[in-house]
Amino acid sequence: MQEVKAVKILDTTLRDGEQTPGVSLTPEQKLQIAKRLDLLGVDVIEAGTAVISEGEQRAIRGIAHEGLNAEISSFARLLTGDIDAAIECEVDTVNLVSPVSDSHIKKKLKIDRETLQSMTVEMSEYVKEHGLKVEVSAEDASRADIAFLESFFTDLAQIVDRLSFCDTVGVLYPERTKEIFQTLCIFDTPVSVHCHNDFGLATANSVAAVMAGAEVVHVTVNGLGERAGNASLEEVVMTLELLYNVKTNIAKEKMYETSRLVRNLTKMPLAPNKPLMGDNVFTHESGMHVHGTLAGTALYEPIDPGILGRKRRFTLGKHTGKASVKLALDEMGITADSEQTKKILAMVKELGDKGKLITDSDFQAIVEDVLRIEREEKIKLVDLSVVSGKNVYPTASLRLQIDGEEVVEAGVGVGPVDAAINALRKAMTGMEMDDLRLDEYHVDAITGGTDALVNVKIKISRGDKMVTASGVSEDIVTASVYALINGVNRLYVY
Repeated sequence: MQEVKAVKILDTTLRDGEQTPGVSLTPEQKLQIAKRLDLLGVDVIEAGTAVISEGEQRAIRGIAHEGLNAEISSFARLLTGDIDAAIECEVDTVNLVSPVSDSHIKKKLKIDRETLQSMTVEMSEYVKEHGLKVEVSAEDASRADIAFLESFFTDLAQIVDRLSFCDTVGVLYPERTKEIFQTLCIFDTPVSVHCHNDFGLATANSVAAVMAGAEVVHVTVNGLGERAGNASLEEVVMTLELLYNVKTNIAKEKMYETSRLVRNLTKMPLAPNKPLMGDNVFTHESGMHVHGTLAGTALYEPIDPGILGRKRRFTLGKHTGKASVKLALDEMGITADSEQTKKILAMVKELGDKGKLITDSDFQAIVEDVLRIEREEKIKLVDLSVVSGKNVYPTASLRLQIDGEEVVEAGVGVGPVDAAINALRKAMTGMEMDDLRLDEYHVDAITGGTDALVNVKIKISRGDKMVTASGVSEDIVTASVYALINGVNRLYVY
């Protein structure tokens, strides 16, 4: 086995990641992500496929002209038109896709192996003649004849700058990956690995390839990509660095903010249990786990969340123990005796047994009830009016009481909920609340039918403090405003 001490990261979020069904980024959004990837330390950014559209060319050209440290690449087929479009965008590298499995060669291209090999050499030389680097991505390589693939790579090794092995439909497994890359990584030309996650093995296969000699790994932020997605940047980098002692140029502490940016711009939510980046990864509810984590953070966490730019959280539910309640009370600056703590815990568990998500504002209400704390809410909703419809710009007007003073404000938005929240933001401006961030917004129908009760759950933050809250109503706009007001009252009281 070839020892690998460092590996380069090629991020294809802006190309393969954008091929996720339902994801489409504007040129401005693509540039925003590219700049963040560059700050993250990505070595190569595959910015897109230039031939797709004028907008795509504008995006790629903008990224190429931004003066980033990363190498900028454009994807292209074995066609001069595709390559010319990439050249016109002034990228550093053209990534030529060359289908190498017999099914792709015969059924898709309708040619033979020899013709494919000749075409790939010809187009690679065409790119080099224009002064650009070239990477050849052997599409569907995991289902190709290995002897042909060796011959294919041998012909290209003296011409191209990188050779990429693509597990296009995610059918590799680590043992087979190791065998293949030990066979192929025999050239001075670096070999890349590009894995898809159809069987959940993209990270494992990428790591196996690196340990067998691959020098470059193709990844996407949050594992975005077609079908089950691509190898996840976060998983691959952290596995290589912390478990295999293979170095990358990635600034790990910037991973979480990068993940959040991509999540927000692509509008692709992450599963709460998504490794490393999911909401639950450093969140503890179980009394045993909370007690253990407070005694020593390594007892129930594989790494310190700060390594990824994350923070540890404790949440409340039916599995909660006394340690969680005491910790939450300490954060609120409230003291409770043993009997009061037991009562608070019992009420938390009672709600949890009913299947209710216990938000921070719910816990605040329980505490104030048990301790008989009478607290005037900072913000109260007095009246709400919304106008929306076809050919009508959504508008909302609010009448609020803020610290006992009546405030009337209006806002517009892309929809009635957005308009109402914008009106609320305007009402809070100048009252030391304009640094509020709405991090997450989620709606559930509690009952069936068109007249269903809806429960809006939000996560809001201010600086490094974050709270959860909810609002319930038959009207989604009202429920949304209630949720935000509940969260703001919790956030600015303690």
